[in-house]
Amino acid sequence: MKKAALLLIVLLGVAHFTTVSRCEEDVAEEKEETEEDSDDEDEDDDDDDTEVKDENGVLVLNDKNFETFMEGKDTVLIEFYAPWCGHCKQFVPEYEKIAQALKENDPPIPVVKVDATVATEVAGRFEVQGYPTIKILKNGEPVDYDGDRTEKAIVARVKEVSQPDWKPPPEATLVLTKDNFDETVNNADIILVEFYAPWCGHCKRLAPEYEKAAKQLNERTPPIPLAKVDATVESDIASRFEVTGYPTLKIFRKGKIFEYNGPRETFGIVDYMKEQAGPPSKQVQAVKQVQEFTKDGDDAVIVGLFSSEQDAAFEIYNEACNILREDFSFRHSFSSDVAKLLKGSPGQIVIVQPEKFRSKHEPASHTLTVKDSTSVSEVQEFFKKHMIPLVGHRKPSNDAKRYTKRPLVVVYYGVDFSFDYRKATQFWRSKVLEVAKDFPEYTFAIADEEDYAEELKSLGLSDSGEEVNVGILADEGKKFAMEPEEFDSEVLRDFVMAFKKGKLKPIIKSQPVPKNNKGPVKVVVGKTFDDIVMDTQKDVLIEFYAPWCGHCKKMEPDYLALGKKYKGEKNLVIAKMDSTANDVPNNSYKVEGFPTIYFAPSNSKNSPVKFEGGDRTVDGLSKFLEKHATKLSQNRDEL
Repeated sequence: MKKAALLLIVLLGVAHFTTVSRCEEDVAEEKEETEEDSDDEDEDDDDDDTEVKDENGVLVLNDKNFETFMEGKDTVLIEFYAPWCGHCKQFVPEYEKIAQALKENDPPIPVVKVDATVATEVAGRFEVQGYPTIKILKNGEPVDYDGDRTEKAIVARVKEVSQPDWKPPPEATLVLTKDNFDETVNNADIILVEFYAPWCGHCKRLAPEYEKAAKQLNERTPPIPLAKVDATVESDIASRFEVTGYPTLKIFRKGKIFEYNGPRETFGIVDYMKEQAGPPSKQVQAVKQVQEFTKDGDDAVIVGLFSSEQDAAFEIYNEACNILREDFSFRHSFSSDVAKLLKGSPGQIVIVQPEKFRSKHEPASHTLTVKDSTSVSEVQEFFKKHMIPLVGHRKPSNDAKRYTKRPLVVVYYGVDFSFDYRKATQFWRSKVLEVAKDFPEYTFAIADEEDYAEELKSLGLSDSGEEVNVGILADEGKKFAMEPEEFDSEVLRDFVMAFKKGKLKPIIKSQPVPKNNKGPVKVVVGKTFDDIVMDTQKDVLIEFYAPWCGHCKKMEPDYLALGKKYKGEKNLVIAKMDSTANDVPNNSYKVEGFPTIYFAPSNSKNSPVKFEGGDRTVDGLSKFLEKHATKLSQNRDEL
């Protein structure tokens, strides 16, 4: 019995071993098969990248198969889309109908789509900015489609482009060179000129918008021409008009240059130029119109009084208005009744302040008599000098055009000229007037504390607890705050007098001064800006950055390498400043984006040179630096 049991145990052990061995072999085989299947799938995936898939008649292209597919194709319709785009999703059934219709064409015309969020290389090449973007490729060259997104409209346009004799229409934008520039701009009543560089990304983005605007304005009666100049080729023209960045747009009227301050997209350009093409001054015929302007307006009213349009003074007035049409609203009248109301006569220009800004400390109006000897610049100066009252209302809508002069004394409180609050507003304003009349060299203004909450915060006055606060915005970006106390005319007078005598310390937002600042790139903070950047013994290259800025992060290794490259230069400083945490206490260093780079020459600290190039590499920055350096001691080839 024992022998039988022993035998049974042995047989069971052998059976178990055999089973285990078999399982391991099966697992190994399955693993090998899985790996083989995985390899096959990888191969299939590789094939999928180049294979052109068909989705309901629409062919799907990507970065890997785009070029191969396009070879030898005469006409192709392309849609660039984003999977999350609502307009793209709505367009799917219509696009599939278009694909079917063009498939039946003789010969068939391929209809494709490209996921621009994945095929970024192709989308970038065709400068896709929005979704869906539709283009027709004719022998590899893109033709923009801006029509209706319907089967009928798109199929008709594609068939038109597919014709063997079809050629793209000539550009509506004029191309100007040294041979035709002067003749063109001198003869044009108005023309917009773009100075561009072929490599400039902003110029490339503007190009299609500018061309569309040119087409629309060409159809206007009379047409308004748009032109362009390659500033890298026509450098003499560019330098003549002080073009330092790209794209730069300027308006010319019979050869005279004016700044373009309008939008940079099609409809904005069209509307802006239509407005610019109109007369700079609007005619006023009724006394009532002038009375309404002066009763409820927020800005001074300028009215030119003339006998007729042939009046020589009217021509001078119009030219002055054209130059400043962005900054002021101009009116003119040939009415004797209007002249009587304004206490003027033909050949005079009258500036009248709105009723709410009038005071016993200043005249209600100012008058200039325009003679044959009066220059346009004299008229302009008259406008600028008398546009703001002794104590005006500074607000975001007029800040950039009325209150740029420094020093500017600003009194902040709850400013409200509506009926219920006008009395309280004028109560505080009257106290400011008492002081302003004695300091004509300064500009005074009242401002609503809610409109300028951030400015009050930068002055350290947002939590002062006072009903009225005061700040002075001085030259070179310096700011001064009045210590919080109960407001009165004498308190304000003492503060302004202390500023005049140089007894006040400016308010500067600043990070702590670095204890160790011996690295190749010097760290500048608000408190050290003047000591480092404005040091007249040294040239300084300074980068203004934001910690969250992707472009700044990308440039950081190159900027550090630049600092190391020039570390041996005792009279050259490579520096950087976090503009989000520090004030820039000098208005010559304007920071409007990140990174912003300036070169501050030792001999011209208040006229820094802004880096406008796109090459923010060590090589590109080195060339810029060496071009403007005044203190470079080493041989440039040795650096």
